[in-house]
Amino acid sequence: MKYLFFVAAFLIGTSTKVKAQNDPAAKKVLNEVGEKVKSAKGITAKFMLESITSKGKPNGIKAGTLSMKGDKYLLKQGKTVIICDGINVYNYDGNKTITKSSVEESAATLSPQKLLSGSYDKDFNYKLISSNGSSYQIEMFPKDDRRSFQKVDLFINKLKRLVTKAVILDKSNNKTVVLISSMNTAAKLPDGMFNFNRANYPADAELLD
Repeated sequence: MKYLFFVAAFLIGTSTKVKAQNDPAAKKVLNEVGEKVKSAKGITAKFMLESITSKGKPNGIKAGTLSMKGDKYLLKQGKTVIICDGINVYNYDGNKTITKSSVEESAATLSPQKLLSGSYDKDFNYKLISSNGSSYQIEMFPKDDRRSFQKVDLFINKLKRLVTKAVILDKSNNKTVVLISSMNTAAKLPDGMFNFNRANYPADAELLD
């Protein structure tokens, strides 16, 4: 749950300490990613989250799915569900709690749109560190030292111009590897699937807002 597709872990603040100047080559690639995502009518993706300790030991793998349309999205990982209708974000922990927050309140997190959009200028300094093989590798440092992680490495497919992998290094040197196993940028998604329906969740789950 900690790094469920980047939604809950990346706090955004106001510090502007520079760790790396933005690289024009990286910006070009990220802009192309942004154009690809903006032109998509709907996106579905399957992903794996792998946790690795600071000592390099595997600490579990979890699978999840993402559906996204404009500013709306639906994330599922096991019983955990995060749903955004474009106005509010509902987070069901898979047990007894549903938390509700506005999109404005959730702007302090890195949503799927932010992850896939290619638009990182406000929150990150970045540079292209590799263009070998079939992917670009872009290293991104948060501008705010109060964030819970040190950096994110993005891997972007050269032909598809889509994010296929990300490696998050937190401040304790633990890693979370997000591997997108498949992505469809031409998915037909009904608006209704992004509406929160209280009846879909256990009656004894508490709704907090």
